[in-house]
Amino acid sequence: MIIQSLQTTEETKPMTPHNFKQLARQLKALSNENRLALYLEIIEHDRLSVPPQKCLCLISDIAAKLKIGAPTVSHHVKVLEQAGLIHVQKHGKFITAAINHDAREAAMRAFKVTQL
Repeated sequence: MIIQSLQTTEETKPMTPHNFKQLARQLKALSNENRLALYLEIIEHDRLSVPPQKCLCLISDIAAKLKIGAPTVSHHVKVLEQAGLIHVQKHGKFITAAINHDAREAAMRAFKVTQL
């Protein structure tokens, strides 16, 4: 990943106090290693899905892969959702999650990520 700066250009919208607050909330949510691992697994699942950007992955599958207990996963999912990083849907006792592509793209624009 190449990160240039937080400066704005003609290609990006200027960062506003609201944008900074939202970005800080997202970065804080990702500062926990379990949440970061969970988020990256959801991104990977999304990247491999067909069709792209229509992915719903079972949180229980990711929890088993990461060896994180259900109560802990539930808490981390809630934090990621409140930060606007993922969308969550409940299907009976199962929870699915999908990447919030708008939030991801906004963060990438803020840092001017040129490749990922």
